[in-house]
Amino acid sequence: MAQLGLFAVGVPESVGGVGGQVVDLAAMLEQSAVELVGGPVLPTALAGLVLGRCDGAAAKAWAGQIAEGELPVSVVLDAPALEATPDADGGLVLAGDAGNALGGEPGVAVLVPARSGADVVWCLVDGAATGLTVEPLDILDKSRAVARIRFDGVAVTPDRVVTGVAPDLVRDLAATLVAAEAAGVAGWSLRTAVEYAKIREQFGKPIGSFQAIKHLCAEMLCRVEQARAVAWDAAVAAEDALPDPDTGRSGTSELPVAAAVAAAVALDAAVQNAKDCIQILGGIGFTWEHDAHFYLRRAVSNKQFLGGSNVWRARVTELTRAGARRHLTIDLSDLESERAAIRDEVAALAAVPDAERRVAVAESGYAAPHWPRPYGRGASAAEQILIAEEMAAAGVERPDLVIGWWAVPTVLEHGSPEQIERFALPTLRGEITWCQLFSEPGAGSDLASLRTVAEKVDGGWKLNGQKVWTSLAREADWGICLARTDKDAPKHKGITYFVLDMKTPGIRISPLREITGDALFNEVFLDDVFIPDDCVVGEVNGGWKLARTTLANERVAMSGGSSLGKAVEDLLELAGEPDAVTADHLGALISEALVGSLLELRTTLRQLDGQDPGPASSVRKLVGVRNRQGVAEFAVELAGEAGWVEGPLTREFLNTRCLSIAGGTTQILLTVAAEQLLGLPRG
Repeated sequence: MAQLGLFAVGVPESVGGVGGQVVDLAAMLEQSAVELVGGPVLPTALAGLVLGRCDGAAAKAWAGQIAEGELPVSVVLDAPALEATPDADGGLVLAGDAGNALGGEPGVAVLVPARSGADVVWCLVDGAATGLTVEPLDILDKSRAVARIRFDGVAVTPDRVVTGVAPDLVRDLAATLVAAEAAGVAGWSLRTAVEYAKIREQFGKPIGSFQAIKHLCAEMLCRVEQARAVAWDAAVAAEDALPDPDTGRSGTSELPVAAAVAAAVALDAAVQNAKDCIQILGGIGFTWEHDAHFYLRRAVSNKQFLGGSNVWRARVTELTRAGARRHLTIDLSDLESERAAIRDEVAALAAVPDAERRVAVAESGYAAPHWPRPYGRGASAAEQILIAEEMAAAGVERPDLVIGWWAVPTVLEHGSPEQIERFALPTLRGEITWCQLFSEPGAGSDLASLRTVAEKVDGGWKLNGQKVWTSLAREADWGICLARTDKDAPKHKGITYFVLDMKTPGIRISPLREITGDALFNEVFLDDVFIPDDCVVGEVNGGWKLARTTLANERVAMSGGSSLGKAVEDLLELAGEPDAVTADHLGALISEALVGSLLELRTTLRQLDGQDPGPASSVRKLVGVRNRQGVAEFAVELAGEAGWVEGPLTREFLNTRCLSIAGGTTQILLTVAAEQLLGLPRG
């Protein structure tokens, strides 16, 4: 591992390392966990990171040796019974039971905290020091050592006293690096389970074709993406927080909350994925010969090393209630030359009277900058974010086109020039609103099973059928509508994409009352509705491709405001001074909310790099829905008597139940993720 540079990557060049970043170290530790590399890899890497970034003689004396792999180190994170007494030579004398050290073996150095009055001082103790007792333990994780460490008057020379270490820094760095390992364990477990599910057959089929297995694997994918996101973010925050060894920069203060969230999420993700891997493997997974149990052992041991995930959920709540927040930003420095011009143009829009501003914004291209000119600005992914920042700063609102965000891009891509002229700018100006006529009583998630029929007649088409769950049907001017135009074709083939004037005779709209008491959805009955030929978008019988385009249309965007979202911020206020049980639940919801923002950020960064959004984009919806539903339900629980009556909290709780249904049910999305992202066979 030393030859690969793992121990040197986080150590500055000035003290014998290669001057990499914490993210580089985290990536290497993730991969080492995938391979289940044994020995004191993690504690030695942690010690190198701490010593390499601190000040004083300790860094200069020992960081280089750690970087070269010449000095393996074990680590104790907390030793409340260990006392440090100053000696006459400026060193310390240690006495007491330090507890267990990860990587501890006879002869291995120990990085340990000791109490010196009201302060905590970190020491790098020689593994051969007189008075040091190292008692190896038979532990769960068979791939590395742990030992009980006791000190009986152990002398620590001044060059082994680590200075410049902020309170809790070592623990937060440990959480960061362990989260990276946890992501590796979670990833190995997913890969192993999926590979087995593709080849293991039961009842004449690969077990991966069974929905139960697909959903287990898809949930494992969700955990992997979450673990990677929080481990990456903690590593980024750690780099920002660590002092600069050359300039003496003290760093920023967001590591504690990032590390706490990383531990709260990644530790459990690794354990659960390792358990699910064994479940999918079945009997073979329960044998000693299969590696799966070794990964479960590593996952549980890592969790115990950090004190358990419940400790970190409580810390997330504590830090968040004290005002700690993770501020997520994107570096747009490459576009700074464009910012001034965009700012001037946006300022000009801000000066337009309110009544005229929407039209001005639409005609400037700033309403939909990602659309092609002249309707948008043909903005790149990075330019979209820059424009959004400047518009927000100037107080210029972008109109919400609702279904128009889906409808018009499809027309722009597949429609005729006349259709584009007819619908694009009028939609942006607010002259046209849209609804979506896709779902039917027998065709919800299985959209291709639709039964609405369009029959060719002179000059157009005669439409008959029924649509359901249509938002804004009563208010919309136009609808995008799918209808079957070839009954004999396979169900994905004979579908055509229409735009329908909602004032056409034969359209009857019946509101549907939802569990909240509102009627946002509607049934739409189509009886001999005439649609002219010029309202066919794309080719006849080619509508399925267009429908997929419509559902895939997504802007590049970053949510503004709190990285936790308003609902979680409101929940924190509602919770007041939480007890231990409430703090644990809050910590889980806060962590999950930040994960959603991190997945969004990672998706955006991939888009900025010209890549496919990747799994994080799919996982984001699943995580986000669960978080919103969980937050709303917990708010009702915390509200006491206010949770008995109709009101904003109970209304939000009821309303969020639609989130796991609308836009694709959670179960359908899990199946799609298993098949399209993991490659499991269709049933």
